[in-house]
Amino acid sequence: MQRVVDNALAVTKESVKTFTYEWVNNVVRVINEISALLLAFLPGKAKMLEGVQGWELRPTFRGPRFPRWMENGVSSFNQFIHELSVDSDVSSVEYSSGEEDSDGYETPESPLSPSSRACSDSVTNHGRHPMRWMQYIWLWIVVSIKFLLGAPFHLFKLAYSGVSKAPSTSTNRDHSQVPSHKRVQSHKDQIIHRATDKRCGLIEDLHLGIEISIEAVFDFVHKAVHLLLSPSETYEKLTKLFSSYKNDHDSGEDTSTSTATLGEHDPTPTEGNTSSRQPLNTDGRTCQDVITEFGYPYEAIHVVTADGYVLLLERIPRRDATKAVYLQHGILDSSMGWVSNGVVGSPAFAAYDKGYDVFLGNFRGLVSREHRDKNISSRQYWQYSINEHGTQDIPAMVEKIHEVKTAELKLSKPDIEEEDNDGQPYKLCAVSHSLGGAAILMYVVTRRLEEKPHRLSRLVLLSPAGFHHDSNLIFSVVENVVLMVPSLSRIFPAFYIPTRFFRMLFNKLARDLQNLPAVGGLVQTLMGYVVGGDSSNWVGVLGLPHYNMNDMPGISFNVGIHLAQIKRSKKFRMFDYGSEAANMEVYGSPEPLDLGEHYGVIDIPVDLVAGQKDHIIRPSMVKRHHKLMKDAGVNVSYIEFEYAHLDFTFCHHEELLSYVMSRLQLSEPNPNHQGNKKALRLRRKQEISASG
Repeated sequence: MQRVVDNALAVTKESVKTFTYEWVNNVVRVINEISALLLAFLPGKAKMLEGVQGWELRPTFRGPRFPRWMENGVSSFNQFIHELSVDSDVSSVEYSSGEEDSDGYETPESPLSPSSRACSDSVTNHGRHPMRWMQYIWLWIVVSIKFLLGAPFHLFKLAYSGVSKAPSTSTNRDHSQVPSHKRVQSHKDQIIHRATDKRCGLIEDLHLGIEISIEAVFDFVHKAVHLLLSPSETYEKLTKLFSSYKNDHDSGEDTSTSTATLGEHDPTPTEGNTSSRQPLNTDGRTCQDVITEFGYPYEAIHVVTADGYVLLLERIPRRDATKAVYLQHGILDSSMGWVSNGVVGSPAFAAYDKGYDVFLGNFRGLVSREHRDKNISSRQYWQYSINEHGTQDIPAMVEKIHEVKTAELKLSKPDIEEEDNDGQPYKLCAVSHSLGGAAILMYVVTRRLEEKPHRLSRLVLLSPAGFHHDSNLIFSVVENVVLMVPSLSRIFPAFYIPTRFFRMLFNKLARDLQNLPAVGGLVQTLMGYVVGGDSSNWVGVLGLPHYNMNDMPGISFNVGIHLAQIKRSKKFRMFDYGSEAANMEVYGSPEPLDLGEHYGVIDIPVDLVAGQKDHIIRPSMVKRHHKLMKDAGVNVSYIEFEYAHLDFTFCHHEELLSYVMSRLQLSEPNPNHQGNKKALRLRRKQEISASG
């Protein structure tokens, strides 16, 4: 009878799983088909989809045509559990009655999953004997009557024992007293935590969640039916259960041992209650993870700005190098952008391989809100504009680089400082993208006006911000809304995803956009419309690790106001505080400082790079920088590549990497020049000693 019930449950379970799986797949297919239909009628889609690799207008169905167990004999959940069991060398996570077939009786093969076959195998011992119906019915009646009569008494004992034992039984239990099945389960939890630490979309999680739920429901039904059909075993288990509670109550006060630790009498460390925190199948890698995965060295330096913001300056160290490069990201980006293309296509790795000491800067503006004041409010944290990027963030990081490099080179090369007249024993170049380019121009100009050293020897600016009046209609609408309703900054101090849950959904939806080609193509096309036709791979960028559930870059509302002010004034100037009195207090003039008018103070070479397909910062706006610098006598160069805005950092272009590396090498120290300095210094020493 139990074999019949188990086979029926197994077939029903696989049928339910197949039905729900195919139903979800059909819904996904419909969504993908509707997206493909809409995409077919959208104008200009070919241009928008240039930056997306592997997209297809015709949807490709990833779901199987037949039930999974008909294709490979194993459902996805059971395959998942089987792989975990093989990796951990522990018993499979399969429900069974606890009895084993000792005489080699085997059941015929059936198209069921391993867990379903385990159900039928586990009860074959019962199916071999003829059913004694009268005996089972009589035993069940006796067990039921005894259970009903004794239940109130046992419940009272359990409640009393729980209250009396609570203060004395906490975690003071030796590892040897922990049941073996609990230790195995703890091991499995750790294995599951490790094995599921991969990135999945919402649809993939939905498939696995449905199968886990179905397995749990049928596992409960299977055990309930097994207990109903085996009253003697049910009575035995209930008796053991109540007796175990009674023994624990009786011996709880006498057997309390302390947990052993490493280095005491028992050198074996105990196994504590570990709560493995599930990563929810999201990609939470950091820039450190990416760098160390490829075998490069890594160093994290925490920098505190003058106004209390804590910044993360990351480094691929080459401590004895006399040439260094400082990479600064743009808006809604982080240092991850410089290493996201791997070893071959990332500017950070290319510079390190060329012998540079690489520093990766990170602006303020993460949802984690790192600040010296731990109790800073969200509104206070986001009160900054591009001014603070150029006058607080970059100065703090550059000075930290100078401090670190000077100290290291003094140890490795004690006489190198004497070779340089300005007291800087290294050359530091800066490579910046988008908003980072505008901030570093602001930094150089303001430092020169304040007669302070900026410590840089060359600037390579990739599609730098600063001029934005040549833009599309969408940006003009945003400009008017932001400037006409400045009170929005009180309601929305910044644009970011505030909670881990919604950031997790964002991360998973980005994964689904990559798995569903038509939906991803539709989102890519719509994003292209919003940014004026820019063909950057927006869908791919949204899936990068720095847009994860743990942390994510945001945009201060004041940064948006500052960009809108720049666009409306058609000038690259600092933040307008809204009144002449406020501007006088900050700048000493009723109008904000016009940085473009002071390009003449720039005393280092500047290389400007524009993208012909860039519709966020168009080549005409980069040419505006070039014209003002050229007229002011700055040593400036200009070049265009056939790239969109995000292609400068998130795409692998060997031509761009070669150009950037060639410009950096123009600022390297000249060995012949250093040799002449040494000879001159030696001659001066000889002259001084001779005259003395």
